Amino acid sequence: MVKQVEPDKILLKMPSLRAVKSFVAAAKYQSFTRAAEALCVTQAAISRQIRELEASLGVELFKRSGRAVELTEAGTTFYDAAYLSFVNIAQAADRIHAQKASRRVLTICCSPAFSALWLSRRLPGFFAAHPDIDINVVTTENFLHMEPGVYPDIYINKVTESPDGYSSITLFHDVIYPVCSPEYLRHHPEIATLDGLTKGVLLNLSPYGRGQIAEHVDWSVWFAFQDIELDKQRAPQIHQFNANDYNMLIQMVLNHQGISLGWHHLVDPLVESGQLVRPVSEEVVFKEKVHYLTYANTKENNEDFNHFKNWLLSFT
Repeated sequence: MVKQVEPDKILLKMPSLRAVKSFVAAAKYQSFTRAAEALCVTQAAISRQIRELEASLGVELFKRSGRAVELTEAGTTFYDAAYLSFVNIAQAADRIHAQKASRRVLTICCSPAFSALWLSRRLPGFFAAHPDIDINVVTTENFLHMEPGVYPDIYINKVTESPDGYSSITLFHDVIYPVCSPEYLRHHPEIATLDGLTKGVLLNLSPYGRGQIAEHVDWSVWFAFQDIELDKQRAPQIHQFNANDYNMLIQMVLNHQGISLGWHHLVDPLVESGQLVRPVSEEVVFKEKVHYLTYANTKENNEDFNHFKNWLLSFT
């Protein structure tokens, strides 16, 4: 005997999508006439759909004044949710159409810092060599819990265990050292020693909101490797700034606002160009903190993936 499916309360509560579509168009253009033109239907059809939607919801969605319409408070609330939903549906449809058309697209998932400080500087070279391959970048700090519907071809992260259906290749390990702008060092020459460094404005990367997939390294940890207890060295009045956005910290360093820890693979181009300098020579090398290129097994023999993999590995 086939078990009867329980009524779906969410779907049963949903108003007609055709009516919602008419409502979104009318709200967007603030006119039933323009909404009808945008959807290639008659104005009467728009009016009928909106009346049905208002009857279904039990509220007025528009204030009508002649030909012009204005959203009520309820209408504004409903429009914000409905429009975002239609945007998501349209984007999903575009992705499906792109796949159907066999477009050559690689979806890469990495941290915002890797995207901004590593990928963005080097991707023009990849595009020049492979103009027929598109790149779709998804950034996150939480690689263990991706949003529904996001299935990257490639992850660049520090997750030691590959997800099901993925394999990993070692890229590089962490080398961490202090960085500041040449101007900041010029105005604070005392930071050229470890003791002086402890008394500088330290811009600190905090762990809050970041995916805890590896032990976090902040200024206290870095100084501990130099046999220095930072809390004992710093006077209460010395300013320290904390943020969980590494891009923000690097921008503040470039704006001469203090000293940050620099992850070599991210800041090396800035040091090479002279935009940043290393005030001290000390560094900490974590050979066990490895970054991986993790890829979907289905892409192993894919020509586009192998082009990207070989290009990425050329920098390691």
